[in-house]
Formats: sequence, structure tokens, C-alpha cells
Amino acid sequence: MLKIAIVDDNSFLIHAIKEKLSFFDDIAVKHTSLNGSELLTKLQENHNLDLILMDIEMPVLNGIETTQIVKQKYPHIKIIMLTAFDNDEHIFNAIKAGADGYLLKEINPKDLYEGIVETLNGGAAMNPSIAMKTLKLLRNPINIQNPRDQEEISLSSREVEVLEQLSKGLSYTVIADHLFLSPSTVRKHIENIYKKLQVHSKIEAVQKARNHNII
Repeated sequence: MLKIAIVDDNSFLIHAIKEKLSFFDDIAVKHTSLNGSELLTKLQENHNLDLILMDIEMPVLNGIETTQIVKQKYPHIKIIMLTAFDNDEHIFNAIKAGADGYLLKEINPKDLYEGIVETLNGGAAMNPSIAMKTLKLLRNPINIQNPRDQEEISLSSREVEVLEQLSKGLSYTVIADHLFLSPSTVRKHIENIYKKLQVHSKIEAVQKARNHNII
């Protein structure tokens, strides 16, 4: 049984999605939420889920912010953005946040089901129009960050290696083992990284580095 959650600020659309999924015996909708904050509360109680169908534009906590948090806390859960919007910035931000697929709400039940199964099998479900836009974005990336920020950050290759290890949630001692360094050297590199990125925590450092395509 595939365990699914639906997040959308429109209860009518939640009902419509549940109806589309009701044709398939191997799908169980475990819970629904009207915004990202509500979902995170439910996941704290029980994160035994396979996949979330996530709207983008929602009050309190939108789908892109929520995807980022869910992917950090519960990396085993797959996320498909299910949205009415296919604009470039949404696609770009959703992919950067860690979304595993991107489908439009007008999708028919069969294609939605196949998209879920494909994503759970390691693929990436995408509407053809979204796939085309994603290819275009790869060819001509839009830089939503301020280009001047990009120039100000210059990490050494060793610092980038440390940051990549840090992004996997590894401890200083494990990073030290992996990179054949002493833990105190790793700590020094991390201090320098924080200074250069102007951040105060691991999560901020990793996020900022991802936003600037450093890792």
C-alpha cells in the first residue's frame, strides 16, 4: 500500500485529488493539510509516508519552503509538486528545494497514478510542458540570486569539500576521517566557511551554498 499525503489550501481541490486516487486500490491517503505548517505538525506525530502531493502557493508556509524542510528532516519521503502554475521561477525553486516531480493539477487520474509510481521507483514525474521548461532552464539558467552575492563568496576547494560533507549531516569527526584531516582542522574550515558565507549555523551554510550553486 502506497501511503500518500496531500497538501493544498483549497479543500475542494484536495477532495478532487482524493477522488482521482480513489480509482487505485494500492493508494491510501493517510492525511491532508491546508498548508505546510499543518503538514509539518502531522509529520512530527507520524512520518511513515511514501510520498506527498504538494501545492506551491499556500498561506502560512508555502510548498517550496515546506519541501525544503521536509527534505531536510525526512529525506525518505518523495515530494511531487502538484500545482496550477508552471512558471519558470516556481519550477526552478521547486527543483532546488528538492522536489522529486512536478505535475499540473489538471492531470488525469491514470497519469497522476503513474507519476506517483514512477517517482517512488526513482524516476521524476513531470508534465511534458514542465519537462520542456526544465530543459530550457538547464540550458539558460535564470539566476534569481543577486549576481553580486555570487562574486563575494569564494571558498577554497577544501572548504567546498568540507561543506559538501556537512550537507550530508555528518559530524566533524566523520568529516575529518573522510577527508584525512584532524577534527580541529575541520572545525577551523567550518569557522572560515561561516565567516565567508556570513552565516551562523550548518543549515544556513548549506542552504546559502546551494542557493549560490557552490555545492
